[in-house]
Amino acid sequence: MTERRKAATQLEIAHAAAELFATQGPHATTAEEIARHAGVALRTFYRYFRSKQDAVSPLLADGADRWRALLEAAEPGTDLALALESAVERSLAAPDAEAARALLRTRGLLRAAADDPALRAVWYRVNQESEERLVPVVARLADGHLDAMQVRLVAAAATDAIRIALETWAGTEAAVTGEAAPAALAVDCLRQLVGAMGALTSRGDSGS
Repeated sequence: MTERRKAATQLEIAHAAAELFATQGPHATTAEEIARHAGVALRTFYRYFRSKQDAVSPLLADGADRWRALLEAAEPGTDLALALESAVERSLAAPDAEAARALLRTRGLLRAAADDPALRAVWYRVNQESEERLVPVVARLADGHLDAMQVRLVAAAATDAIRIALETWAGTEAAVTGEAAPAALAVDCLRQLVGAMGALTSRGDSGS
């Protein structure tokens, strides 16, 4: 089986798990049901995932990968704050039906996670991994204007801005677009978190 096919199978299982978690909750969902819903054998499910909650990690990680890829496309020396805002806003926008469905799936998962510590742990783990992968991207864009600690702080702030925005939105009935949508909330969170670091980043810039 090719790597592409493996990834497709994992994503099919993740979609099945997300749908079942959102409709009937993690507690009422079994790994057997997820496998059956995805059209795979139970042994295939456990080949890829340790637990039923872990099955949604590809879906959650896909969003993080998408926004990091947007940031990676920026040139070194680009205004970091603007590059972060642009990547966050574009990654959480809902320009088409598929993007809107993806956001609504995330809302369903976050609501389901409210009563399931194992599912919350998957969400936090995905965010932690995203933050770690973001560090070299921020370092490249900073182009020597920030020290190692400042780079980590920016990566943490950016990751938390998206996490907090999505968690806040998931607790509402707000639409996928508009002032209370994930993209708008995330940009606002990012400005507040990175804005609070203004003096710190200015010190980094002044040393160039």
